[in-house]
Amino acid sequence: QVHLVESGGGLVQAGGSLRLSCTASGRTFSGYVMGWFRQPPGKEREFVSLIGWDVGFESYADSVKGRFSISRDKAKNTGYLQMTALKPEDTAVYYCAVRPAATDDFNYWGQGTRVTVSS
Repeated sequence: QVHLVESGGGLVQAGGSLRLSCTASGRTFSGYVMGWFRQPPGKEREFVSLIGWDVGFESYADSVKGRFSISRDKAKNTGYLQMTALKPEDTAVYYCAVRPAATDDFNYWGQGTRVTVSS
């Protein structure tokens, strides 16, 4: 079974930084894609970023380009989302998820970690 655990969320003032981690267990993720999503209060979940586990292809939502950076440590089976220049509108519960690279369906999700950015 696949189990994902996010960590690193918290309260930060606008302009600050946080690094979120997503540690995966149950299997390795060769041939998979890891993504980050977020759900702001009162809104639906939205895409943030993704990375190919093997080749490192990266993609970002327009709202976070230039501020967030996704990475992964394959040996540790851990993905990261480095967030800088945080804005109040970045406040959300952040989730990591994985899918096989050959699909478009993220089937495995973590429990989320809350990020609150104060103005």
